Parts: sequence; C-alpha cells; structure tokens
Amino acid sequence: MKSIPRWADLALIPFLNLFLAFFVAGLVVVFIGEDPFRAMKIMLTGALGSDYGIGYTLFYTTNFIFTGLAVAVAFHGSLFNIGGEGQAALGGVGVAVVALTLDGTHWLITFPLAILSAAIFGALWALVPAYLQAKRGSHIVITTIMFNYIGAKLLGFLMNGPLKKEGSMAPESRRFEDGAQLPFMQDIAGWFGMEMTRTPLNISFFVALICCVLVWLLIWKSKFGYELRAFGFQQPAAIYAGINPVKITVITMVVSGALAGMMALNTVMGEQQKLVLDHVQGAGFVGIAVALMGRSHPVGVLLAAILFGVLYQGGTELAFEIPAISRDMIVTIQALVILFMGALENLVRFPVEGMFARLSRGN
Repeated sequence: MKSIPRWADLALIPFLNLFLAFFVAGLVVVFIGEDPFRAMKIMLTGALGSDYGIGYTLFYTTNFIFTGLAVAVAFHGSLFNIGGEGQAALGGVGVAVVALTLDGTHWLITFPLAILSAAIFGALWALVPAYLQAKRGSHIVITTIMFNYIGAKLLGFLMNGPLKKEGSMAPESRRFEDGAQLPFMQDIAGWFGMEMTRTPLNISFFVALICCVLVWLLIWKSKFGYELRAFGFQQPAAIYAGINPVKITVITMVVSGALAGMMALNTVMGEQQKLVLDHVQGAGFVGIAVALMGRSHPVGVLLAAILFGVLYQGGTELAFEIPAISRDMIVTIQALVILFMGALENLVRFPVEGMFARLSRGN
C-alpha cells in the first residue's frame, strides 16, 4: 500500500479526527438534554466573538504554544517529554528570581533576562532525565513524570519559604514592581491609538510566535535538526552513521525543557505579576495533545494551540451560559479531542489509507 499524500496526513486526518471528537461531544450534549448547535455557537462566540474573548483565547494559546513546542521537539528525537509541568513550574522560579531582583528597573531590561532565566531553569530541570536516559537507560517518560512531582514539591517549599511574601499567609511571592510587569495587549494597542478590552494577553504571545519560527529553523534548517530527525526516525542507522546518541538526547531535552520553562513568562510575569503555587495549571499536559494534533510541526502546534485556547475560553463561557454543561463537561470535550487525535487516530487513518490505495490502483 502506498503512503497517503502529505496534505492528507497533515490536514485531512486531523480534521476528520477533530470532527469525530466534536460529533461524539455533541451526542453527550444531546444526552443531557441541551442543543449541541446552540452550545457550539456559544463556545465559538465566547472565544472569538469579541476582543475580550479573543484576548483570553490567545492568552491560553500562548501557554500551549510553549508547551506544545517543547513536546514536539522531543518527539522528533523519539523522546516523550511528559515533564512539561515540572519544567514550566521551575521556569516560573527562574522568572521570579529575575523579576524580584530587578523589578526596580524597566521591563525592557528584566524581560530579556527573564526569558533567559526561564529557559535555563526549565532546561536544567530536563537535563537530569536526559542524562539518565542517555547514560543509564532510564526511560524518559518515567523520569520526567517523577520530576513533575519533585518540581511541584520544590516549588511548594520555595513558595512557603524563601520566595514567600513577608507577612502573608498565602503561598505566593510579593507582586512585582512596574519594572517587571509586562505590557498587556491593551497597553500595546494604546501605543498605536487603539482601544482593547483588558485581558491577560501580553507581549509574551509574540515571544511564543518567534519560538515557532526558531523551532522550525532548528528542526528543518540546521545540521542538528537533520541529525535529530534521523536519530528519531531510525536510531540504529543514525548511530552507525556517526550521530552521537548521548549528545542528541541531552541537547534535545535541554531545548525541550527550555521551551516549557518559557511558558512561565506568560503566567508569572504577565498574568499574575507574581509567582503563585499553581501557575502552570495543566498546560504541560495539554502540550502533549497540542504536539500530537500539530504533527510536531510549529505551524500545526500553533493551530492546535489556538484550538485548545478556544476550548478553554469558549468552555468557560459555555459553562456560564448553560449551567447544565458544567466545567467537567468541558474537560470531557477536551479529553475527546485528545482521545481521537491520539489513541484513536488509526480509526480514521486506516480507512483514509485504504481510500488512497484504491484510488491509486484505479489510476
């Protein structure tokens, strides 16, 4: 059987999987006695029908771009980095260290240093699992999961100790001064004489877009990217050709961890303007679904991140407008998308491959 066209693999199959996921979700909505078409309209309007909704959608999208790219880079080397939660949590510590130290200056000074610090903290948290995989054969999935829990405990210790706001009972740092507060999108719009509703969307969204371009250049336009893809596609052949597996594994995981760590720019320095205990809020795990759905390509990751941003923001509006559809129902819809895009992908792939095989024989 001939392989299916690339456009079908990258666009048709994901679209059909997504359609099936929403079809099943619609059946669930019907089962609880609500109109699925009304629910879909409310979700889309809530996410994309106003500058308020778009702002929140792109705010969530920013988180998912960083964590999706982190997982996608690792995927190219056949590495399953499931530790985005922990790496983003430690990236938040890196952001807070810079912000709390230099927030008396200007955000143009603190922001580049915070980017660097978040990337370093996230990379270092991915370095140990990478070393254990490369040198000791410890499975990367197990070690990164373990480091998620270790990272959560370490963050809890810091938030109740060295980084805790003096005199506060809440596990959080003090609020950053103006010198470490990122411009929100409504502030940027004001620079050009425009008005926007206040949302958490901030300048880190543009950093996420830049990272998409940089990842594309790294994976498809660099020698390392070629070695990485060769190693991920066929490890024995890549090693025989002289590619160092230890080097590839360690560098790939370090880059992946750095991208996950940079997610904290959006939540810690942007939305909260302080370090809080749960600033990641599951974005590390959503990044896995984003990378799967985006076929580990930066453009696909961007589109999948927007989709999950719509689901998050639109789901919030949907739960408000239709109380019968609870927040748990929204999580169910997200889970269905993940299920059909991941575990049940072959449910669509095999029939599509068979269809193209028959068309090929007919020609």
